[in-house]
Amino acid sequence: EVTVSLTRNLQLCLPNATDCCTTPLCVVETLQVLACRDALVLAHLLVQAEIYANSSFTGNVSENATVIPNQAFKPLGSCPCDLTAGACDVRCCCDLECTPDLKQLFNELCFTGVFGGDVNPPFDQLCSSHSMEYTPDWFRFLCVQSSLNNTPFLGYFYHGSISTPRVPSFKIPLQTSPGRLFTGYRQGDPIMTEENEYFAIPQQSMAGQCVGNAPVAYLQNFDVKCLTNLASYKKGLPHDVRINSGTGDFIKQNVIYRTITNMDKFKTKSESLHSAEVWCQNVTFAEHYTFIWKDKNIEQVNVTVFLGSLCDGEILTQRFTVKFLSLEITTPVEPSGNPGYQVGKLVRAANMNASDTFGSLNIWKPAGRGLCTSATDTPVLFGLDSFSGCLLGVDINEDCSLLRGNVTEKLDSLIRATHIGKRDNSSYSDLNDWVEVIRLDPFNSDTNVSTGSLKGICPDIPANLNIRIIFANVGAVQGIPRQEILAVQISFSTVIWQFQCGLICENSTSFLPITASVQFIEVPAQPPIPLTRSQMNYTEFDCNRNDVCWPQLLYPLTRFYSGEPYSQCLAKGLSLAFFVLLAAILSNPWFSKLWNSSLV
Repeated sequence: EVTVSLTRNLQLCLPNATDCCTTPLCVVETLQVLACRDALVLAHLLVQAEIYANSSFTGNVSENATVIPNQAFKPLGSCPCDLTAGACDVRCCCDLECTPDLKQLFNELCFTGVFGGDVNPPFDQLCSSHSMEYTPDWFRFLCVQSSLNNTPFLGYFYHGSISTPRVPSFKIPLQTSPGRLFTGYRQGDPIMTEENEYFAIPQQSMAGQCVGNAPVAYLQNFDVKCLTNLASYKKGLPHDVRINSGTGDFIKQNVIYRTITNMDKFKTKSESLHSAEVWCQNVTFAEHYTFIWKDKNIEQVNVTVFLGSLCDGEILTQRFTVKFLSLEITTPVEPSGNPGYQVGKLVRAANMNASDTFGSLNIWKPAGRGLCTSATDTPVLFGLDSFSGCLLGVDINEDCSLLRGNVTEKLDSLIRATHIGKRDNSSYSDLNDWVEVIRLDPFNSDTNVSTGSLKGICPDIPANLNIRIIFANVGAVQGIPRQEILAVQISFSTVIWQFQCGLICENSTSFLPITASVQFIEVPAQPPIPLTRSQMNYTEFDCNRNDVCWPQLLYPLTRFYSGEPYSQCLAKGLSLAFFVLLAAILSNPWFSKLWNSSLV
């Protein structure tokens, strides 16, 4: 750090003095700093300081506004490195405040490029430009002869227009033509209301939180639970909102209100209340929507609303369900608009070994402290990879064999199925509509399992349940992919459990985490065509691995080219071949001899 200071005082002339300075007093101090090693100068620095006397400006102030030039032909800032007003910026040779004496201090270290003042450099396509290291032979034929006032940086190539951002609206214009506003819903389309807005019901987002203004999609069922308290409780859409049926007509919701009798299933107390008077309010505990549909239209909407009292300090688990029922089917089964699975749909399971063939495939849904004793289960949804678990309390004197059996039993409780439906509309009476679950048990008769001779340590504990579902895209229905399940495998991963304790291990309980994961693996519907020996050995002819594809040299003449009719491509190809053959004949020496002899 170098500091230059002035030891004497600088003062202007007194008001009544006759011999006064025409310019403010100024002292210029120049300091040179050298960095040396073994009498060898490695670097040098010149510091010049101008110190003026304190004075106030007494001149005339111009009120003329600064004229901003047209940015299309002249840059707004001709010297971008000029950052300090009224002073010289070091290494900024285009700064007008820098005097020639100051520029000598950094004349060889000036900023280059646009920041140094070269705001309109010659571009590479200019004929007089020599910026490219390698200039091809055809550059003189294709270069641009233009002045620097019309370049890719300035001129007519840049207009400086500004795009005004548009704030997306929650309202969606369907059609402006008179008459019917809609031509029917397709699977996945948002349901609209009479006010041309989304029909929204609280749903669960990808982050696991509940979103209150989530649109309801056509033919997509869901069942969500949202946690709320009295302070954060918000009312949803009023039930008198009419819904667009899909043909331009509007239907009214059929609402039935009921009162919750057993509120303990929905409410939990978060803290003990010491106040004698507790504030309570009548809120919505659950809403069940049933949409009756036919083809692309909604015929009827039935809503059942369960009400109850929620007090301050209580946590409410709200439940919202949406189910679509076909008008031609009276029993509550899944809609069959697309027989294949869609993302978020329930994976259908069946237990063919029981009299009641209905089955389930679930994963853990922990609650509270995450213990397995209080955890519930949730069904597996198609296309959504999941990972969940819970904590199992284990004593230090736990028998390893009993522990393995207890863990296996809890994981087996999640899988109450022997078969999984290939499609969303698989029939329980047709065994061909189902695939058998491939189960890889953690232990069999040929496996030697260690009994665990050490206290508090048990090896080979099957604590991880792995569910792998293989599916494929087998077609499309009305443009929506049709996906089917091909195989399901269930396996277990073992861990070594060791009791964890603090200073004292007696009369304490350790926790063993047991998990369940679901992985969806997509495979092609048909096996890929195997590579030939030529494709494996001669990779330079493989068009998928190289930029130059010689087999496609005559691609426009092949049947694979679909840009033009094949007859036109063939005619153009024959014409091109004729001209090439004609050029080869005319360039041959014997043709010139024949032509000269014919003239003689």
